[in-house]
Amino acid sequence: MSVPSLRSAIAARRIDPLAPGAPGLYADPLVRVIRDRPVPESVVPPPIVRTEHFTLRRRGRRVELGHSLRPEQLDNDLAGLLAEELFAPGWLSGSDVFERVFTGVVRSCVDGPLPAWTTFYDNTLARIRQCWQTPEPAGHSSIAGFAPVYRRTLDLVAPGSVLDLGSCFGFLPLLLAERERQTVIASDLSRGTMRLLSAVARTRGRTLDVLVCDASRVPLPDRSVDTVTVIHVLEHLDAGHGDAVVHEALRLARRRVVVAVPYEDEPTAAYGHVRCFTPEQLADLGRRTGRRFSVGAFHGGWLVVEPG
Repeated sequence: MSVPSLRSAIAARRIDPLAPGAPGLYADPLVRVIRDRPVPESVVPPPIVRTEHFTLRRRGRRVELGHSLRPEQLDNDLAGLLAEELFAPGWLSGSDVFERVFTGVVRSCVDGPLPAWTTFYDNTLARIRQCWQTPEPAGHSSIAGFAPVYRRTLDLVAPGSVLDLGSCFGFLPLLLAERERQTVIASDLSRGTMRLLSAVARTRGRTLDVLVCDASRVPLPDRSVDTVTVIHVLEHLDAGHGDAVVHEALRLARRRVVVAVPYEDEPTAAYGHVRCFTPEQLADLGRRTGRRFSVGAFHGGWLVVEPG
C-alpha cells in the first residue's frame, strides 16, 4: 500500500505494535515518542526542530519525538504529517525510522496498545466513508487519496473469496469483510501488523483470516480463491519481485486479479516506493501474463487480469 508500510524484514522482527508500554510513551532501541507535556528546557536537550505537530530531539543514539496530537486527530493522515514535516525536509530519513515513529505516535496518543490502534482504525475508516460521501481534494491526505482507490477495488471484487496481498494495516480487507457473501484473507510480510489486524478485526466484530508471507510465496494451493487484489504494492518492489507477485496472484486466483499502482513522476521514498509505472508498463505487464486483461486509469493505474 502507498502508506508507510510495515513490510521490511527489520520491522517484521522488531516492531510489535501491541507490545506493552507506559501511558503516553513509546520506546524502542532507536526511537522514543512521547505525548507532549510541559518540561523545563533545562532538563531536556534543545530541539533540533519544532514543527506544527512535532518536536524533534536526539538523546544519544535515540531519536526523541514529541507530539501534541489528540485522539480525534489520530488516523492514517499521520503518514502525510510525518512525511511533510519531518522526512521531506530531511530532519529524519529511512523507512525503518518512519515505521517506528509512526507506531510511536499512535501508541503514545491513546493509553493502551489496543485502544490506541482501535482509535486509529475507527477514525481512518470513518474518514474513508466520509470521503466516499463527500470527496475532498487529496492534497497531503493519504485517506482522501486512497478512499477512491478502495471504492474502485470494492467495485471490482465480486462476492466470493478474496485474498489481499501486501495488506499493510489492512483497511481494504476490513472494508471487504463488511460485505455479505465475502470471505477475506489478508496477507503481509509483517507478523506484527497481521497480529494487529486480526486483533482489530475481532474488536470490530469482523471475520477475516491473516497470513504472514511474502506476496510472491503464498502458502495456499493453486486456484484457492476467487479474486486476488494487489493494491499499491508493486511500487514497493523491484521489477523481478513485482513480476513474481503477479505470477503468484495468477496462480491463486480462479476468476480475477486486480492490480493498482500510483502514477508518480518519482518514487516516493518516504513511503518505501522504489519504482514508478506508466500505462504502457502496466499494459506490458498484462501482455506478459498471457491472459485476457484490461488497463485503466482512476486515481492511478489499474490492471485487471482474468486468469480463467
